[in-house]
Amino acid sequence: MRFAPRRIERVLLIVNPGSRRGARIHRQALKAFADAGVGCDSMPTEAPGHAATIARTHAHKYDAVFTLGGDGTVMEVLGALAHQGPPLGVLAGGTANVIARTFHIPLNPARAVPMLLNGDEARIDLGRLGDGRRFAIGVGVGLDATMMSEAPAGLKKRFGFMAYVIGGFKAVLRNQKFELRLTVDGTVYDRSASAILVANLGAVLNDLVAFGDGIVHDDGLLNACVFSPNNFQDSLRILWRMVRKDFSPDPCLFYKSGRDFRVETLPPMPAQADGELLDGTPLSVSVDPLAGSLLIPRRN
Repeated sequence: MRFAPRRIERVLLIVNPGSRRGARIHRQALKAFADAGVGCDSMPTEAPGHAATIARTHAHKYDAVFTLGGDGTVMEVLGALAHQGPPLGVLAGGTANVIARTFHIPLNPARAVPMLLNGDEARIDLGRLGDGRRFAIGVGVGLDATMMSEAPAGLKKRFGFMAYVIGGFKAVLRNQKFELRLTVDGTVYDRSASAILVANLGAVLNDLVAFGDGIVHDDGLLNACVFSPNNFQDSLRILWRMVRKDFSPDPCLFYKSGRDFRVETLPPMPAQADGELLDGTPLSVSVDPLAGSLLIPRRN
C-alpha cells in the first residue's frame, strides 16, 4: 500500500554509532539532508533499546524519522512508531542491511536521502513476537538462525554480508534436522525440518532470493515456509528454486499462511527475527496488520 507522503521539512536521525557503517557515513548523511534543504536533528543510541526510547520520546516533533544503523535499529524504531508514525526512512549502516536492500534503498546516503525524501510512503504489516517485539522481514528457526550465530565476528566487521554467507555455508553443510510442530490459526502440522521462516516479505536482497509465492507485506497475513532438505543436493535445489522464483510443488517445501503461529521444536533450536538472535524455540508469532510506515523510493 503506497501513497505520496506529506512534504518533509524536518527529520530526526537516530544513529547507532556501534553499527558497522553508521559512524563512518554519519557525516555523509547529514550533508545529504543539508543539500536537500531539510532540517535534521541527530541523536546517537547508547545501548540496545535506546533507539526505541528516542523514537517514542521525540518522533512526534518531526515529519519523518530516519535510522542510520543495522536492521536491529530499524526494527526498534519501527516497533516504537507502529500505528502512530511518522514514517521511517532507512539509511543502511549495518552489516546485512536486509531491509534497505529489500526495499531498493541505495546503500550510499548521498543517493538514499533524496530518493526517500521524494519517494513514496508504504504501509506494511509487521510481525509481533510473544513478548511484544515486532519484525518486518521474518522470524527464522534453524538454518538461518545458525547462519547468524556462526558468522565470525571479525569477518562481520571487515567483510559485512559475506560473513553471513560463510556462516550459512557451514549451516547448510551440517543440515541439522529437528522435529517441528507448527500451529497456524489453531491447526497443527507436524514435520521434520532443517529450517522454518515465518515471513512477512516475499523476497529480500533486491529480489535476489524469494521465499515463496504470493507472500506480500500488506495483506494482513504472515507465511510459514518450512524447508526439509534431506541432503546437500536438496539444499542446493531449494536455493536455486528460490533464486529462480520457482515454487511448484516440492517434497522438501511446505507453506502455510495465517495470522497466528506457534513454533515448537525438538530439540529446542536457535531463532532470529530480522537478523537479531532470540532465545530460541518455542515461540509465538502473530501479524500486526499495516502497523509500519516506511519511506521507499518511488517506482519509475
